[in-house]
Amino acid sequence: MTSILSSAPVGNEAGWQAGITLGYTAEGGRTVLTRRMHVGPLRVQKPLYPEGGDICHTLLLHPPGGIAGGDRLQMDIAAGSGAHALVTTPGAAKWYRSAGGQARADLSLKVAAGAMVEWLPQESIVFDGARAHSAATIDIDTGGLFIGMDLWCLGRTASGERFTSGTLALDTRIRIDGRSRWLEQARLEGGGPLLGSPAGLAGAPVFGSLIAAGFDADDALLAGCRAVPAPTGKASSCGVTRLPGMLIARYRGGCTQEARAWFVHLWALIRPAMTGRPARTPRIWNT
Repeated sequence: MTSILSSAPVGNEAGWQAGITLGYTAEGGRTVLTRRMHVGPLRVQKPLYPEGGDICHTLLLHPPGGIAGGDRLQMDIAAGSGAHALVTTPGAAKWYRSAGGQARADLSLKVAAGAMVEWLPQESIVFDGARAHSAATIDIDTGGLFIGMDLWCLGRTASGERFTSGTLALDTRIRIDGRSRWLEQARLEGGGPLLGSPAGLAGAPVFGSLIAAGFDADDALLAGCRAVPAPTGKASSCGVTRLPGMLIARYRGGCTQEARAWFVHLWALIRPAMTGRPARTPRIWNT
């Protein structure tokens, strides 16, 4: 963790250098947050157990309220065998306009055999002029389970802002037993052609994915997910795809609320199929 503090900021703009390490273990039928270390402005509240002791809900906080040029956030999360953790955030992440430095957030997540991690942050809003890079590496042992949500909004659309300048870089890698099963990279330029291209975002400012990994979805689950009513907003498109050991839902459209509602509906179907436990919405999502 000390390397986070000593790392040089990108560009000419010094920002917050922050990191957090969370480790979950199964003890006596409970999931316990046994390791919690932080550097800089990343915190978690006390562990919550709205579903009983075997599932630990954790609220990840970033007190500055936004990510500015030069900031670097590092999140390391590990779940040991038998542990089940759900990690979410209290609100949308905001990537602010940059005066030159790049902002970066990196997630490293490890899931042992017999463990499950649900990574369900709320959406990320990328302000016009931001220079943002978000990377996630998910390592799952055979017998481990993961479900994660990733939702992005380009510009503060509620006030009419669009992403006309700046950059957004996204990298996601999922490995099972060290073998890459999913690798996705996106490089979006503010005002660039990919934002309007049918092969890109087709003019939609909101996009995201819900990915479940570590299990094989059966035909009934796939059909049930595809039967969930599609978002009806202007220019919205979505779909659900089954791959070996993975189930992936994708959204592209104009509204974070409709995207989130669709993903949560899917999560409510997928989670019971993976764990035998009904989905219980974190209370913070309703505030």
